[in-house]
Order: sequence, then structure tokens, then C-alpha cells
Amino acid sequence: MAHHFFAMFSRMKYIDRWALMRNTRRENLSEHSLEVSAIAHALAVLSNERFGTNLNAERTAIIGLYHDMPEIITGDMPTPIKYGNEELRTAYKAVERQAAQRLVLLLPTDLQETYRRYFIKQAEDAEEWRLVKAADKISALIKCIEEEKAGNTEFIAAKKSLEKLIHGLNCPAAECFLQEFIGSYQLNLDELQQKD
Repeated sequence: MAHHFFAMFSRMKYIDRWALMRNTRRENLSEHSLEVSAIAHALAVLSNERFGTNLNAERTAIIGLYHDMPEIITGDMPTPIKYGNEELRTAYKAVERQAAQRLVLLLPTDLQETYRRYFIKQAEDAEEWRLVKAADKISALIKCIEEEKAGNTEFIAAKKSLEKLIHGLNCPAAECFLQEFIGSYQLNLDELQQKD
């Protein structure tokens, strides 16, 4: 029997982000998910090493990798619409949850329970999911920085909004990431290769 989960996963590259914004460079869901996965992993490691938590960094990275996969079915709904009001937010979360369930059912039965944890938050890994949310916002901030660096003023308001949102998450690991890593996104390749 053929199972379609990974063929669906590969379709994330066809979903463009930031549909309502003028982009100097398009970003697809695959690119974004890889970046979120790496940042989420870093946030979990920072949290463990500096703040004494005992999070599963690898699981956090995998949640980050799959966090937007339901958008293959739902599409990438622009933030102003998705979060326009509580009724829309609740309805969209229900649609996302149904899409996640549909994706899990594309796996062989014996794999479904393992993968379900990467799509549907469990009480025991709520902190890992919180770090993925922070990583998602940091990835969006990085996109804003890159667009601004390329001379595109379209992302200025989004950048300010995201910075405020990230600070409002009350996530020490995210604050560390901003302090220690985010400035590097302003640099060019030659500057990134220079030793301090």
C-alpha cells in the first residue's frame, strides 16, 4: 500500500509566504520550516544550558520542521486575516487541526501515533511547542531584516510588530537568541566570515 505523507511534505516548497507583501525574494514554506526547526533546536539547547530546563531539543526541532505542514492543505493565510478576531482565530485553529489529522492519516498506521505528537500539542511537551512558536516569530523577524537590508520598506511595520511580540513571549531563550545571533543577519558574507 502506498502512503502519501512524504510526497505531501515535499509540496511545502510550493506554498509561498508573505502573500500580501512585496518581496525582494520569495520565501516558501520549506525554507521557513527548515529555519524554524534550526532556531527551535537552538532555543531548546539555550534553555537547557542556561536556564536549567530539561527539554528535548531534537523533538523541538522536529515539531518546528512540521509546524506549518497543515498549510499544504489550508494555504498560508495572511496574519491580519488569521488573527483578525477571536472568532476567526478559533475557526482557523480548528481547520489547521483537521488538516494536521488528515496529514497524519497519510502515514502507515503504526507510525501515526509517533507523528501525531509533531502535529498536535501534548501537555507534556507544551514548552517545546512554545519554543517553536518563538522560533516561528524569530524566523519571520529574520525575513523582515533581510527584506529591509535589501532596501524593501514593506516589512518595517511587520519587523516592529514581531520584535514586540517576541519580547512579549517572556521566553528567556528567545531573548538570548535575539541578543547573540540576530545582529548577524545585518552582515554581508565577508563580514560573517571575519574572526572577531
